[in-house]
Amino acid sequence: MKKSIVLTPEQTQVFSRFKDFGFESDKAILDHAITLIKQEISKHRKAEKKTHPKAGCMKGTFKMSADFNAPLGDFNEYMQ
Repeated sequence: MKKSIVLTPEQTQVFSRFKDFGFESDKAILDHAITLIKQEISKHRKAEKKTHPKAGCMKGTFKMSADFNAPLGDFNEYMQ
């Protein structure tokens, strides 16, 4: 069963303008519109590329204690 689509007067006007550009059918108009939309989406995706953090951006965030490399008392029996 074929569904019928009811167009608003504005939509009808847009379709008629597309037909003025040489599109033969409504399907050709829709195909062209979809192509244009996909092109715009790909432009925006390229513009929204993720940026990666730069090397060293976390410098100074973490502080090591002065005795960080000192032997731990818990491991005395393994170190002898």
